[in-house]
Amino acid sequence: MTEISAAALRGAVDLSSLRNRPAAGAAPDGQDAGTAQPGGYIVDVTDATFGQILELSRTVPIVVDLWAEWCGPCKQLGPVLEKVVNEHAGRLVLAKVDVDANPQLAQSFRAQSIPMVVALVAGQPVPMFTGAVPEEQVRQVVEQLLQVAAQNGVTGTVGAKEPTETAGEDGASEPAPLPPLHAEAFAAIETGDFATAIQAYEKALAENPRDDEARAGLGQVRLLDRVQGVDLQQARGAAAAAPSDVQAQFLVADLDISGGHVDDAFGRLLDLFGLLPADERTPVRERLVELFGLIGPNDPRVVAARNRLSSLLF
Repeated sequence: MTEISAAALRGAVDLSSLRNRPAAGAAPDGQDAGTAQPGGYIVDVTDATFGQILELSRTVPIVVDLWAEWCGPCKQLGPVLEKVVNEHAGRLVLAKVDVDANPQLAQSFRAQSIPMVVALVAGQPVPMFTGAVPEEQVRQVVEQLLQVAAQNGVTGTVGAKEPTETAGEDGASEPAPLPPLHAEAFAAIETGDFATAIQAYEKALAENPRDDEARAGLGQVRLLDRVQGVDLQQARGAAAAAPSDVQAQFLVADLDISGGHVDDAFGRLLDLFGLLPADERTPVRERLVELFGLIGPNDPRVVAARNRLSSLLF
């Protein structure tokens, strides 16, 4: 399977002409082309609305499916992409582009044959594959995409609360400015300086312990810092060789979370919790609580893991 990287299409795909285009109306069924709601992570995108998707890719990775009505393989691949994206419950958005109706996008992506599937991470194109590939290969490439996104600080979920918007001078909505320490953290994340981002979020929390956005950001950037540059196969081998090694199990759980394998991460840490003597369990419980905060208290995977943790505690 081909490895994907965020740099592979830079220069080969020119999205600059589409980046700041204003939206020209709503997407089908009245859904905003740049916003996917929980349970509806699939949007139809046009030349005019693609700028919104580029901006959304700074929050969550976007899978772009370039297709056409006359294309038989497109109709085979489409349902597979929709199934896999929906299973990730908001960690991905599928943007469907009809190349016949949107020639500028087809030209920008240099779609010489379809179906062609690329991704967007933080506004940058990321190659995925061309042709109707098997579902298992789709899943593998999507997992690689989530890892690339995590390495670039794109770990959001669609449907989360968005910043309050204000009206600009031209009457268009503009995102409210970030608090200074949050802005400092974001800038550091974009350059890969996770240590500075951690310090900024920690300072924000020291100033306001109720700053939930800073707390969530701190958890995310700590995770990114821990998995940066880690070899997945080596980490898994070390964890398999030492089932009770806390740090080895922590590292694989972090990698699983960053790759979207939430249940695997929780299961690994809960198994570890059960193996350890009572006086050695505290770090594992604390790491679980930290990861619960990243996923969200109402996520069913968190609820199930909390219940199992409670049964192990008592």
